[in-house]
Amino acid sequence: MNCRQWIRQFDMLAPKEYACGWDNPGFQAGRADKEIKRILVALDATDEVVEQAVSWQADLLVTHHPLIFKPLKLVNDENFISRRIVSLIQADICYFAMHTNFDAAPGCMADLAAGRLGLLDGEPLEVTGEADGLPIGIGKKGRLPAPVSLKELALQVKQAFGLPFVTVYGSEQVREPIERIAVSPGAGGSMIEYAVEAGAQALVTGDIGHHSGIDAAARHMAVIDAGHYGLEHIFIPFMAEYIRRHSGGTAEVMEAAPAFPAQVF
Repeated sequence: MNCRQWIRQFDMLAPKEYACGWDNPGFQAGRADKEIKRILVALDATDEVVEQAVSWQADLLVTHHPLIFKPLKLVNDENFISRRIVSLIQADICYFAMHTNFDAAPGCMADLAAGRLGLLDGEPLEVTGEADGLPIGIGKKGRLPAPVSLKELALQVKQAFGLPFVTVYGSEQVREPIERIAVSPGAGGSMIEYAVEAGAQALVTGDIGHHSGIDAAARHMAVIDAGHYGLEHIFIPFMAEYIRRHSGGTAEVMEAAPAFPAQVF
């Protein structure tokens, strides 16, 4: 399969029109007619990931977060973003990103995260569109199979997503058993209002600032900050398996090694 054929395959999974208006997913660099035999899957096109793609002689790099969010005025090796584009093009590596279209698409990020937590009666937390007549969007709201304490839920999140730690807001304010939750992988500060309106007792998300966390707790909703990478790294094994299933044995797939950007010492 060439790159153009893979683009069509990815668009079948998560159509570009599902993406938020501010987003920039899609085919960002390379030759559409290039034959693809090696595909590297990662969450971000970091320096390390680009170096890995070049070293492994990948033909295609697929990430969740787009490397190019805003228009580039210059493409050279003196800017840390455009330098990665230069490296990919020099190595004849195609580059494709699937961001909020993947977040919202049925069976993708929102459903994957909800599935890891065993969420029942799941509905989109923020509705952004529809697919086959059903609402789709960012995050999920629903209920747990059985009520748990906030601490138990935090431990479940750690185990479900393979995390070294989580940050919890609201341990003093939310003491009753928790059953109604919301989950929103990625940066979830803007999802707090949706979760409160949904009647969630806890929101599982990432990138929560101090004031957002304590304000949510004051409204009697706990927040479990599992990190942006912590919740979204599930993109990597899912997409790697998706590619293997649809390659017909024509492409070798490599998953970028876990790279949690934050550590606690």
